Amino acid sequence: MGFRKKNKSPPVLSHEFVIQNHADMVSCVAMIILLGLMFEVTAKYAIMFITVQYNVTYTFEEKSEPINFYRYGPKDMATIFFYVLIAIILHALIQEYILDKINRRLHLSKTKHSKFNESGQLAAFYLFSFLWGVSILTAEEFATNPTLLWEGYPHVHMFFQVKFFYICQIAYWLHALPELYFQKVRKEDIPRQLYYICLYIFHIVGAYILNLHRLGLILLVPHYLVELLFHASRLFYFSDENKQKGFTLWALLFVLARLLTLTLSVLTFGFGLARTESQGFSIADGNFNILTIRISCLAAICLTQAWMMWKFINFQLKKWREHSQNQASKKRVTSPKGRASKKETSKGNAVNGVLKYEDRTSPRARKTKTS
Repeated sequence: MGFRKKNKSPPVLSHEFVIQNHADMVSCVAMIILLGLMFEVTAKYAIMFITVQYNVTYTFEEKSEPINFYRYGPKDMATIFFYVLIAIILHALIQEYILDKINRRLHLSKTKHSKFNESGQLAAFYLFSFLWGVSILTAEEFATNPTLLWEGYPHVHMFFQVKFFYICQIAYWLHALPELYFQKVRKEDIPRQLYYICLYIFHIVGAYILNLHRLGLILLVPHYLVELLFHASRLFYFSDENKQKGFTLWALLFVLARLLTLTLSVLTFGFGLARTESQGFSIADGNFNILTIRISCLAAICLTQAWMMWKFINFQLKKWREHSQNQASKKRVTSPKGRASKKETSKGNAVNGVLKYEDRTSPRARKTKTS
C-alpha cells in the first residue's frame, strides 16, 4: 500500500502575532525615517517628516525675545504620515502589554472582548488629549474670553503646542482606519466605527484648514472629557456589571456638551464672524469668512450634534426598555400571590405527607357483589 501525503493546513496566526507583525513593519519604516537624520543627503527630507514645518518668527517692541509662530502647508502631510506610524506602534504596545493582559484575567466573550479593546484604546487617547488640551487652554486667553474666537480672524498663526496638537489629532484618527484591518474588527462593528472616525477627521481637518483652530480646540476639550467618561464607565462595566453609575454622569455631561457646542458655534459663525471687518475669501491670506462657508460650517456642526443626540436618545430608550423588561420578569417570578396559592393548595391537599382528596372529588367506595 502506498502512503498518501497529508494535506497540511496553513498555520493559523494568532491575534497577538498579527498585531506584533504589523507593529514591527511600521516600526521599521519609522526607524528608516529617523536614520535619515544621520546623513546629510537625506537629513533635509527626514526633518520634513519629524519636525513641525512652516515656522514664522516675529519680534515685538514690548518683548525682547522673538516669538515663534507656525502656519500650515502641504509639507504637513509628511509630518502627519510619520506620526500615523508612531500612533500605530503605540496602539500595538497598549494592546499587547495592557489590554491583552487584562482580557486574560476577565475572560470576556468575543463581543465584549472587541468592545473592551475599543474602549481601552479610546480611553487612553481621550485622557491624553484632554490633559494636553487643558494645558493649552490654560495658556491661551480665548478660553476665558469667547470674543477672541472671532476677533482678529483669520487666525493664521499658531503656537507650537497648538499646531502639534492638531497634527497629532489628525494622525491618530487617520491611523484608526488601517487599525480596523490590523485589529481584525468584526464586520458588524466596522460601519459604526467608520462613522465616528470620518466625522472626527472631517471636523478636525476642517478647523485646521479654515483657520478655526481656536474654536476647534475649545470644543474638542469638553467633548473628549465626555467621551473619556463614557469609555471609562464602559471598562468598569465589563469588569463588574453592577458598576453603572458612571453612565448616569456621562448622560448629563453629554447633553451639556452638546448645548455648549451649539451655543459657541452659533455665536462664532452667526454673530462673531458675520460682524467682523475681514469679510472675504482668500486662500493666500487664509481668509474664509464668507456667508457660504459660515453657513456650511454651522450646518455641519448642527447636523453632527443632532445625529449624536438622536443616537443618544435611542441608546437611552433601548436601555430603559431592557431595564423595564428585567424588572417585569423579576416581579413575575417573585410574585407573593403565586407563592401563597402554591402553599394553600399544598396545605389543603396533603396532611402529614399523605395526599388527601376533598369530599367532592373523592372516589366512591365500590359495593361488593353477593353471589
